[in-house]
Amino acid sequence: MPPLTTSSISSPEVHTQGRGVTYGAAAYVLWGLFPAYWPLLVPAQPVEVLAHRIVWSFVTLAIAVVILKRWRPFLDLSGKGWLIVTAAAVLITVNWGTYIYAVNSRHVVESALGYFITPLVSVALGMIFLKERLRLAQTIAIGVVVVAVIVLTVDYGRLPVISLVLAGSFGVYGLLKKKVPLDAVSSLTAESAVIAPIALVYLLALGSANTFTTAGTGHTLMILSTGVVTVVPLLLFGAGARLIPLITMGMLQYLAPVLQFAWGVFVVHEPMPPSRWVGFALVWLALTIFTFDALKGTRGPRVPQKETRGPRVTNGNG
Repeated sequence: MPPLTTSSISSPEVHTQGRGVTYGAAAYVLWGLFPAYWPLLVPAQPVEVLAHRIVWSFVTLAIAVVILKRWRPFLDLSGKGWLIVTAAAVLITVNWGTYIYAVNSRHVVESALGYFITPLVSVALGMIFLKERLRLAQTIAIGVVVVAVIVLTVDYGRLPVISLVLAGSFGVYGLLKKKVPLDAVSSLTAESAVIAPIALVYLLALGSANTFTTAGTGHTLMILSTGVVTVVPLLLFGAGARLIPLITMGMLQYLAPVLQFAWGVFVVHEPMPPSRWVGFALVWLALTIFTFDALKGTRGPRVPQKETRGPRVTNGNG
């Protein structure tokens, strides 16, 4: 009998994890490229783009649910569950709308900042609302981010409102999602179902101002693509999350804001004075501390203990 080797034992697992990393990285790369996509929908204004995204995302998700025959979870959802879904729908609408406005008004760097600090905002919310205990490194990381926000406030001459709204809305959204007994796709379908009628009424009220039928066939097709563009990264994320550890997805999530930041600086050429670089450097320092602490928490033998506070993995950007 040939001797067992580490490689022969772990090969299937390595293959599975490789697929998971590929799916997860693809999801975050697509989210990271959103700054290149939303301006393509001009002349539609941000609110119209948001309304179309909600409606066509719902249509796309509803088709997927019917094909996969996954409507049972919606029938089993309690009244309280639907209330939470409604609150989540409002928050994700605020998040999406803020991001579309930020990208189309050349505030890509500021929006990237929001997604850089989202994991730390999520940890802070867990401490406030879930009474979670923070480790020393996490406390230091949050403190460094507070200093970074102060530095950036001085630099901008105002609070980085876009960043704070994006991080805050998505942080609370994630907090609510912990209370909904639905997977990512089903949850977003339910949220879209709640908000889609309002979005549809708004689009109908626009009348001739609705660019869906007045700006050419190419524009109409681009508007229709908002549903697929929203759903595909989510499906890739869901596939990846099932195959690799949470901590790995936590590392991958930084791909999106890194790409968004690079787009804002090197493609759109948004201004980055030295003081702004200092603010971002502090944010990256905080994330380094946070990530190192999370990685350290995954080492060693597994023993029964309280939940380890790793990076809060986002399941959607912009």
